[in-house]
Amino acid sequence: MFAVYASEPNADDPLASLVAGDRPAEDPPDGWVSVTVRAASLNMHDIWTLRGVGIKPDQFPMILGCDGAGVLDDGTEVVLHSVIGDPAWDGDETLDPKRTLLTEKHQGTFAEKVIVPARNAVPKPPELSFVEGASMGTAWLTAYRMLFVKSGLRPGQTMLVQGASGGVATALIQLGRAAGLRVWATGRTDAKRELAASLGAHETFEPGTRLPERVDGVFETVGKSTWSHSLKSLKPGGIIVVSGATSGPDAAAELQRVFFLQLRIAGSTMGTRAELAELLEFVRLTGIRPQIGSELPLGDAANGFRTMLDGETSGKVVFTI
Repeated sequence: MFAVYASEPNADDPLASLVAGDRPAEDPPDGWVSVTVRAASLNMHDIWTLRGVGIKPDQFPMILGCDGAGVLDDGTEVVLHSVIGDPAWDGDETLDPKRTLLTEKHQGTFAEKVIVPARNAVPKPPELSFVEGASMGTAWLTAYRMLFVKSGLRPGQTMLVQGASGGVATALIQLGRAAGLRVWATGRTDAKRELAASLGAHETFEPGTRLPERVDGVFETVGKSTWSHSLKSLKPGGIIVVSGATSGPDAAAELQRVFFLQLRIAGSTMGTRAELAELLEFVRLTGIRPQIGSELPLGDAANGFRTMLDGETSGKVVFTI
């Protein structure tokens, strides 16, 4: 079958290991299903896989792609939950020490077919297209958990989204607006700030700008370059929810500010299958849809990877198959 895969780890030049070509199709073991992929979306996790982060060298070649939407053999349209847990684990699967994501141990979605545990194929609402459904499993699910599970924010409060053009950030803006929060966002360029406003941000700012007032919660995926601004932007007792660090993880902790103002810092990773089902219903009921920055045939995947590596995304990059 045709697939886009990482041939080997390459920390210095990740795109040099990106290959489009034939890979063997796998037969699903007991308890797993085969999904004919219709669309699959790109995540920073795929860049990390190309660099060899979170995957052992002997697991290459690895078909890339954490997210996807497609069709089961019986015709059921599904969205894929990419967290593969230990069947013996009881509880929140994001806390399972043996959990993996697609592309860490199991082959990914950038292919004509992918196999997943049966419970990881979640029914897709008919109101969502395959391209929209393919954006739900990582970026939107991460945003949903950050906002509704981790932050504790309530309608009427103010949230700040740092770095407003990425997949998680654009999802946070739309989810926050739909849930009745006042949404502020930062973006490096006029175009990124205009995008945030078009998605529902009430106000937008350049990174590092002193805000009109402090906020109840900050949502971080950027990391080092925005961390100090995030801390300074919080009300006493406010919360930062962090799910990524694309600009680097080694920010100054500023512990005096944290303890004196009783700030809270919460980590968040992905989401559960139940949360994905709730997200799909929330999206169906509210009518909000993911911002698609570019839609490309899978054979043109290199162009999408280059856009993400250069930091020029304006929403989700989705490959159609």
